[in-house]
Amino acid sequence: MDTVNDRAIIGLGTPERDWQAWPALAALPRERLSSLVAPGQRAVVVAPHPDDEVLGFAGMLIQLARLGRDISLVAVTDGGASHPGSTRWSPPALREARREETRRALLALGVDAEVHRLGLDDGEVTAQADELRDRLRAHLQPGDVVFTTWRKDGHPDHEATGDAVAAVCEAQGCTLYEVPIWTWHWASVDDPRVPWARACAIDLSEEQLERKRQAVALFTSQLQPDDSTGQAPILPPNVLARLLRDFEVLFR
Repeated sequence: MDTVNDRAIIGLGTPERDWQAWPALAALPRERLSSLVAPGQRAVVVAPHPDDEVLGFAGMLIQLARLGRDISLVAVTDGGASHPGSTRWSPPALREARREETRRALLALGVDAEVHRLGLDDGEVTAQADELRDRLRAHLQPGDVVFTTWRKDGHPDHEATGDAVAAVCEAQGCTLYEVPIWTWHWASVDDPRVPWARACAIDLSEEQLERKRQAVALFTSQLQPDDSTGQAPILPPNVLARLLRDFEVLFR
């Protein structure tokens, strides 16, 4: 798994039981999507890879759709590099499969989102940062409320996406919220590298969480081992446990 500096995505990571036992996580201030995205504002989710929009944002997407907000999904890459050396999953096959997984997952969530595919190379977003910023400048509009992966999330593509989105949001006059995804793996409870003071949570109903589980289950390319290489699932149960909570966390 890729790493950035001291934020290493290796091993099993911090167990979900440790996060659940940390009182500060349950005590995060709660926000309502209706307050974060006002009527008439567009919500834009910028996802580095297919599945990030569901792992980090599914509950929020459900709520935004039910509020009747205009939703745009920007897919930075099509995820063709998740299985290097695989004879089962070639990059073209992965790109096609993961696009279809996203389509089916959005249907399962009941979200009718406009999807803009940028087609950048999976695993190479840092090297394509100038192009990403140019593409985002053409898409983001003043007043948009933008959700993306945190700039220090640990995965290079997540961080490069977060950096680019933050720069364009500042220039374009957009509101930005960042979501930790791999942070829950490498960070420790009360980790000083994480901006807990800027964190808030969006509560999910039981029905919304179940829809999220169903949508995640559709990303079969990421949930199954690859017999051709011996690669374990990209999203094993210990990873999913930290992302299938009854709330989602944002950094303001």
